[in-house]
Order: sequence, then C-alpha cells, then structure tokens
Amino acid sequence: MAFAYQGEGALDYFPCRYGASKLLFRGPRRSLEGSFCAVLGGTETYGKFVPRPFPDLLEEATGLRMVNLGCMNAGIDVFLNDPTVVQIASRSSLAIVQVVGAANLTNRLYAVHPRRNDRFLSASAVLQAMYREVDFADFSFTRHMMQTLHAVSPGKFEQVAAELRAAWVARMHTLLGRITAPTLLLWIANHAPPHGQPLTPDVSPLLIDADMIAAVRPHATHYLEVVTSPEAGAAGTAGMRFPPLDAAVAAEVPGLAVHAEVAAALAPVLMRLI
Repeated sequence: MAFAYQGEGALDYFPCRYGASKLLFRGPRRSLEGSFCAVLGGTETYGKFVPRPFPDLLEEATGLRMVNLGCMNAGIDVFLNDPTVVQIASRSSLAIVQVVGAANLTNRLYAVHPRRNDRFLSASAVLQAMYREVDFADFSFTRHMMQTLHAVSPGKFEQVAAELRAAWVARMHTLLGRITAPTLLLWIANHAPPHGQPLTPDVSPLLIDADMIAAVRPHATHYLEVVTSPEAGAAGTAGMRFPPLDAAVAAEVPGLAVHAEVAAALAPVLMRLI
C-alpha cells in the first residue's frame, strides 16, 4: 500500500464519506439521524490546517450537531454533481451554504473537474480564439489560469469574468432550489461584497460582487454577511497545524481567529432560527 507522508505537524482530518457520495469530507463522521445542520462550502468551511474549524466551534456554542460538507477549493459544481450532498442538506434543520468563488465551475469558456473544481480540464474554442497568445496546456489549476488571463489582457478578462458571473448566479440559484430545507447563504471574507469595481483574480471569493449576492439572496431563506476583522487576519497561522513545507500555503487560508469570528457571528443567528 502506498501513502503520502504529510510530515511532522500535519493535521489528521479523519476523512469520511456519507452515503453514496464519492467525496471525502472532513471527519469524524457525524450521525445523520435526528436534527442537524449541514454546512456546505469551500476551504474556509473545511478548515484546512485548523484543528477546530468554525462548524466545530458552532456546534460547541449552540449544542446543534454540525455536519461539515466543506470541500477544499470547492465551486458550486462539486455539490450540484453529488446528489448525496443535496439529499443530506435537504434532510437538515438548516443548510448553511457558503458563498464560494466563481472561477471553479464549468462554463461556456472552459471545463473543470467535476469533483476537484479547482482543476482546469480544457478551454473552449471561443476562449482559445479570444486568447491566441496563451497556451492553455500550461494550466492545471483555475487560479493560475485566471491570474494569467488577467495579466495578459484585463479587457479580455472582463469578458471571461462576465461569463463566470452569469454561470455562478444560475448555478447558485439551482443549488439553493434543490435544497428543500431552509437555507442560510453565508458570506465569509475580510471585506463586504464589492460594488461596481472590476474584480481581480486576487480577491476572494473570486469574482463575486454585491450584484451577484443580490441576485441569489431571494432564493435563500436567510443571509448572513461575516466580515472578519483586521485583527483576526493579522493573527495569521497562530495555532494552526501544518508541516513546515506547507507554511506558505497555511498563510493564505483563514486561521483560528477567523474561524472563531465566523462561529461567534453564526451562533446567535442559529439559536434564533432553530
């Protein structure tokens, strides 16, 4: 049997599966019997390098069982392509759906992996004609491609961004419509959804603006905007668990202080709703 040694200091995520899903979620595996909250989201929800991500902190604060369905670098497609996730979310007392970026989804310009949505698969003939100077064989990940396309031509990139925004709104509408339980759309960032200005590939959630949030809010039962503090961001990797070689990656994901602020903002809202 082959395995990858994660290195000293690596965190055990107790990976688990639910039902017929092909996705590996962060464990330990939780019971789906009785009342629980499902939490769908990306890297922030999964809690990369964080011993206790915000769903765990939320469970402790409220006494409500939290089923963490976060996936690293998830786009909306990973949930839409997995009927088990939608079924679990629909059986929950409340499904919390994190706002994830718009680049990690298949659209009319390019395709991504159906489960690992940050993996770029192929560019359409339209995108290749638009960027004749770019060799799309150089890309394995969507963020690298987004950064390159923006650097080559910010003007052309706006056309790409417009397609991604439209696809994101339509896909989020579909996801929220398939979940029959009450839903809470959750924004997590160190800034509020931006208004009006062109967005670069370095701002997360990638390419999401206030107009897009306004377009999908009517399809969610509730909405919560958590803008984390500069102090939480400045805490950096304190208390996180990662091998030395992953220090640069760890510095790019939310740390313990950010997770604590998200849980603190969510806890009183959940206590009112459930």
